[in-house]
Amino acid sequence: MEKLQYISQGNTRQEQEHNIRKALDNGIKWVQIRWKNAPENELMDLCEVSKLLCSEYQSICIINDHVQLAKTIDADGVHLGLKDGSIEEARLILGEHKIIGGTANAISDVLQRMNESCTYIGLGPLRFTATKEKLSPILGFEGYQKIIDQLREKSMVIPKIFAIGGISIEDIQPLQQIGIYGVAVSGQITSQPTNINEFKKAMIYA
Repeated sequence: MEKLQYISQGNTRQEQEHNIRKALDNGIKWVQIRWKNAPENELMDLCEVSKLLCSEYQSICIINDHVQLAKTIDADGVHLGLKDGSIEEARLILGEHKIIGGTANAISDVLQRMNESCTYIGLGPLRFTATKEKLSPILGFEGYQKIIDQLREKSMVIPKIFAIGGISIEDIQPLQQIGIYGVAVSGQITSQPTNINEFKKAMIYA
């Protein structure tokens, strides 16, 4: 599984598509389409175009929240927040082979997500980020360390956890040393898509 995920940004369909194209042009291999409060028909158009673009670039395309839309356009999967409906239902709708990511903020959420058999867990935020409304309590590196330590104490296999929330290139190594699998990045890639290569270089692909 890829270790770098781009979460799309933009207030209009044109902005969103432009940013997704830029990320793909600069080598991103996994796009999560996230456009909150979008008009339904415009979101559908964006997802259809993005799915085709991702196929062309041989990149993964998942959709934030909208399970039925993901099924309609045959996206590679979905990412669900803690209040966005059940992983189990999404699995029934999309099938066993699709990617289903789930958000977590605390050890209890991580255990819940593991129990629900998510493909991966988006754990955060690492620090404050302006791209998310109603931000959950900030974890910091200590928060990630504590959660990984608690899983190890329970002798549990560490799931594929993606750090999220204000991630920069300098954060990659300390996060991976803690035991975090990958990162999901929005602002840093939107503003500087050429950074994608630097993010990839910083990753340990063990």
